[in-house]
Amino acid sequence: MTALLPLAVWVPILDGDRTAALIYDQHYASERSRARRRDRGTLLILGPGQKLLLSTPCRRALFAWRKFIDDGGQDGVNCAVFANLGAGLSSDLIQAADEIADRRWPGERHYTYVDPRHVSANPGFCFKMAGWRFCGRSSRRGLHILERAR
Repeated sequence: MTALLPLAVWVPILDGDRTAALIYDQHYASERSRARRRDRGTLLILGPGQKLLLSTPCRRALFAWRKFIDDGGQDGVNCAVFANLGAGLSSDLIQAADEIADRRWPGERHYTYVDPRHVSANPGFCFKMAGWRFCGRSSRRGLHILERAR
């Protein structure tokens, strides 16, 4: 009997991937860039800096890491997008993405912004279940800032 190899939770994909752009367009964070991307005719969803775009093999979840100079003064590697359209338990997917980011950017802080107006009554709940914690609010838009607890 041949043993089946386990599939990776996340696989790297290129920014500009059509399915990634479609998933991103369903995410509330895309509202600010959707028209601009459409006008430019691009499928790119991530801005400048070091980036790592991940998809689940079933193509129902998307995770984007970015290391860049953050206007908000945050240091570390930013989860720019997380969207799960039924690929599994969100907290498990986040923990697996954390492991990948740890290999790519060892020792770096992981953080994300969550808009409390667009999510559940407990903003960032899936991140909190993955071991992240609330650490403040952005000054401009009042976004919740979460970071991975160490």
